Amino acid sequence: MSVYYCAIIFLCIAALGVLCLLVHENARIKYRDKQLLYLTYVLIALSALTEYFGVLLDGRENLSPYALIILKYADYTLTPMAGGALIFQMRLRNRWNHVVIGMLVFNAVLQLICAFGGWMVTIDQHNHYTHGPLYGLYVMVYLAIIFIVLLQFILFGRSFRRQNRMSLYATILVVIAGIIIQEFSGREARTSYIALTIGALLLFIHYTEYTSLEMDDHLRSQQIQLDTDALTGMLSRYAYSQALKSYADTGSLPGTIAAFTVDINGLKQVNDSLGHEAGDELIRGAAECIVNALNAEGKCYRTGGDEFVVLTEMDKREAIKALQQLKRETRRWRGNAAKSLRVSAGFALAADHAGLTVEALVRESDKAMYKAKTAYYQHAGRDRRRRRQTS
Repeated sequence: MSVYYCAIIFLCIAALGVLCLLVHENARIKYRDKQLLYLTYVLIALSALTEYFGVLLDGRENLSPYALIILKYADYTLTPMAGGALIFQMRLRNRWNHVVIGMLVFNAVLQLICAFGGWMVTIDQHNHYTHGPLYGLYVMVYLAIIFIVLLQFILFGRSFRRQNRMSLYATILVVIAGIIIQEFSGREARTSYIALTIGALLLFIHYTEYTSLEMDDHLRSQQIQLDTDALTGMLSRYAYSQALKSYADTGSLPGTIAAFTVDINGLKQVNDSLGHEAGDELIRGAAECIVNALNAEGKCYRTGGDEFVVLTEMDKREAIKALQQLKRETRRWRGNAAKSLRVSAGFALAADHAGLTVEALVRESDKAMYKAKTAYYQHAGRDRRRRRQTS
């Protein structure tokens, strides 16, 4: 039995050592979190060693009873600390952390007081140890920490996606099962530290998965920020560039593609006379009108200060209808500072421009937009370069 138990403890400590290497090599884990993981593994290893030597030296009559007492004191002090370290690994900030710290301090003081009074461990004349009269108090502290570990795991699991929670709960059940088996089987089954080591390994796997999920979410958030224009909420210039690249990579251009170019009339005049906040309001208003008129059929991009591009799929009849809807939207729009909104828009259809890339198709729609802009200023009787806004 002792040879088998020695082999198990050796493998547990070796596994904990490998875990330390895995933590060290993982660049995604923050330094502070690494220190906490190292501490957890060291506490599990030390508590496993103290239990092992306590079992190994039990009944050695040539050994001082004080050595056995010190070993059991270390065992009963370090084991709850290992459980507490598992709690702190979860990085939750709540009152239960303070409760655990208080219980660990209380247990350490209790063990120290009881160490030489025979209240926690009793040593007979043959150097065999048995549980003292206050051992039940230690068990209560130990069980309370296990309960808090379980509670904290449940709270911690709420930060995970639903499909990642069951493995987390299963891990803590494995740890608790190993502890219960040892406590209720006497000295025949030494399973606590096997369970703690397996639990630490599974938690590390879960921790790295959680770290990956956090990083994925962060990258998605950054991608959304890159793809979204901050002022209007439309797709950004970056997203537009990516769309052009995507179309270029696909080779042939679908014949149903339509490109719209939209430009605000008189934005400079609004900025000069009413201020840039009014100009921003006008830009947001134009974006709103474009989205209402065209977004249901395609993707809308803000490609410059007052310039917008829409890539969609429609025929000529639908494109003309969309421009009419855009005109109605802009005429209905009213702002707080800028009271009216006028835009010039043009479109180009891939069906009418065979062999063009999307970028070239946008240039064709840009030409149509500038024709509309010239007509707008001629109709208004104004020099286009002055860009005065009509009411």
